[in-house]
This record gives sequence, C-alpha cells and structure tokens, in this order.
Amino acid sequence: MPKPGAGRLWYVARMRLDFAFGKTGLQVDLPDGFRYRILEARSARSLPDPDAALEAAMDAPAGCPPLEELARGKRTAAISVCDITRPAPNRQVLPPLLARLERAGIPRDGITILIATGLHRPATALEVMEIVGEGTARDYRVVNHDARDLASHRHLGSTASGTPVYIDERFIAADLHITLGFIEPHLMLGYSGGRKLIAPGLAAQETIRVLHSPKFMRDPRSVEGSIEDNPLHRELLEIARMARHDFLLDVALGKGAPGKRPIAGVFAGAPVEAHRKGVEFVSRVMLEILEEPVDAVITTSAGYPLDLTFYQAIKGVTAAAHIVKAGGKILLSAACEEGAGAPEFSRMLSENPSDSEFMRRIAAAPVEIDQWQLEKLGLVTAHAEVMFYAPGLPREYHASLWGRSFQTAAAAIEALTASLPRDAAIALIPEGPYVLARTRAHDAQEVTV
Repeated sequence: MPKPGAGRLWYVARMRLDFAFGKTGLQVDLPDGFRYRILEARSARSLPDPDAALEAAMDAPAGCPPLEELARGKRTAAISVCDITRPAPNRQVLPPLLARLERAGIPRDGITILIATGLHRPATALEVMEIVGEGTARDYRVVNHDARDLASHRHLGSTASGTPVYIDERFIAADLHITLGFIEPHLMLGYSGGRKLIAPGLAAQETIRVLHSPKFMRDPRSVEGSIEDNPLHRELLEIARMARHDFLLDVALGKGAPGKRPIAGVFAGAPVEAHRKGVEFVSRVMLEILEEPVDAVITTSAGYPLDLTFYQAIKGVTAAAHIVKAGGKILLSAACEEGAGAPEFSRMLSENPSDSEFMRRIAAAPVEIDQWQLEKLGLVTAHAEVMFYAPGLPREYHASLWGRSFQTAAAAIEALTASLPRDAAIALIPEGPYVLARTRAHDAQEVTV
C-alpha cells in the first residue's frame, strides 16, 4: 500500500489515507483503478524556539518601533484575538505581549482583550479559557465582540467605495490598538490575519453586510491566495487605517494535531508591512501546482476547529474548486459537530434548495447576514458537482445542500468513484483549506502578494 511522501506524484493502487476530521480524524479506503494525487498541507518547519522568536519579533518589528516603546506613555490598550473557530496560538502569544505592555506602564486594568467574533456566536466561559488561557482569562478583561449591537460601535465614516465603518467602541477608545492572528489562505480575502481582526472581526453587522455583498463576493479577484489586486483586501486595509491599527502580531502555523499546530513563523510590526511579510512567507511555502485540472477532489475542512459548523466547512469546497475540471466532482467531509451554523445561515440553508435561484435572488437584493458563505458555495456548484459527508449536520438540511449527502464516508467514496471513468485523476486533500493549490494555468505568478 503506497504511502504519502514516497517521492511519487500519482498513486494508482488501492490505498488508505487519514483525513483531518473533527478532533479524531477520518481514515478512508480508496479503491484502485484511479490516479490519486495527495496534496498535503505544505508548511514550514516549526520554529525550534517559538518563544524566543515571539520576543525577538516584538523587540525588532517591521516598520515601527518595538512594542514596548510604542506602548510607553499610553494608559490603555485593546487587543483583538481570533475566536474559537480559528487555531490561533493566543495562549502562547499573549503572555509576552502583555508583559511588554505592563512594563511600558499600561496598568493591567487598562488592557482589554476582545474576541473578534465578527458575526459568529460569542465564546462561552470555557471557550474563553481555551482561547486566551486560564491565567489570562482570570487576570485580564476578556470580552466578546457583538456585531448585532450597533450602539456598542463607533461610526468612523465610510470608505472611498462607500462601505459604512462601525468598529467596536472598546477597541477604538483605547490608546493603543493591537491585533493577534495567524496567516493562512482565506476563501475571499486572499489570506487571513492582520486587518481581518478589525473588520469583519470587530465590525458591526452594518459594515459586515457590505463587505460580504455580491460586489466583493463575485469579484474573481476575491479568492484564496491573492492580496495584490484583491478588492476586499484593499477595503479592509482602509478600514484598519480608519480604526488606527497600530501593531500587528501574526504567526504562520506548521503541521500538527487539530488545535495544536506549532508556530512556524512570526511577523510583527506596522500592520501593512508585517502582514505582507507573513503572506510572502506563507504563499512561498504552501503553493502546490498541478499540471492540469483533476476529474475529482476529495477534501475536508481541516478538522477541528474549522469544521465545527457547515458554515465554516464550505471553505474546504472553495479551496478545492481551483483545481477541478468544469463539470468535475468535489467530495467534502466535515464533522459539523455544532450543526449548520448561526440561525441566519441555518434558515437560509433550509429555505434555498436551488443554488441557481438563490444566486439570482440575492444578486440585487439587500444583503442578508451569512448569505455570503452560501454565495461562495453557489459559485462552485455552478461549475462542479459537490457531494457531502457531514454527519453532525441535522438531516433537515440534507435535502438543500446543493449536492448529494451520505450517511458514511465509505458510501460517499463509493458514489464518487462509481461515477468516474477508470483512470480518472483524483486529488486528495486531507487538510482542506490549509492547502493552497493551483493548476499550471494559474501558475505561481498569478498567486501574487
């Protein structure tokens, strides 16, 4: 039985492969008679001393003075961190950062840590401890952002393109504005991290709706792997400037167990410069090129925490869409232990059994919360057949998934392969959206940074 990484690009024998799925993983048996290409999440080696790298990055940041110097003379600081759906190593990153703020003279009660939920649900008390660490949760003010409470946001005006900008008042009111994130491909923004921790992370729904409107979602430049000409990236940079984004600390993550991926790179400093350095590093490490599109893709949403909901799991589909032929097939496996997602998304999913009708309806209608994720799925299903193994998704939603759903992974694999000709090319992506893949037609120069 062939093993991944044995120096071959394609495998043609029957094989067994482990896929990222929930917290436990999923072992899949694949029949022979097909050409399999395993696309592993390419990442840099984990840093031998990540704590030292964090210290060094804050003391010698890109494009600005050291963090401690920036903090000197200020009385308050606000720090935006990722929510439970992102495997950001906040528990490791926060302590040395907080120590610098306090050494600079900012009192502990002047520091606010905001969980950048965007329109996701708030973190529970237990999740807050998981996100920031028990000690930090106990000793510092840690609060959830609430995008639905407009009164808790400050209106900063509008962007040049007309997006109304409302950002959490607790962030804006601080003297020093910091974000902690990590950089990976993002289905519409090119790459995550940096500016995303302000909008949509700390934005009101009035801002988020516009950022996720068809104006941006259907722009072909709003895709994974590109920030250079990405209109949504430009919009978020403008919003971050309006919010006085002072300092960024982003990391790149290496390979590891769900929720425990090690730090492979640290990027700190002036938000635009530091984020660009991180994007350059991640894109250089991750990009995988195929000579031509494949007949089918078997993928995931990278396991916990990204596959907690079907809403998040869609990212696995959009990442795979770049390498499948027109009319090809994509099979997504995602645990979806928390079901469909937020109430708005769940309702929308159940009420729209037709992808084409949904896409036509929203094209000129006022933007509804969470429509953007279904819109991204609809852009894929218009060109490929999508199949699902999502055992945690309640059956009431299966009829409106815009593709066939299966009770077991084995049944899904059997259905996928039975519909393909012998010798078909099948890409296997065990870690879903953590893989940045393109065909030769979209070569490395098109994934610009």
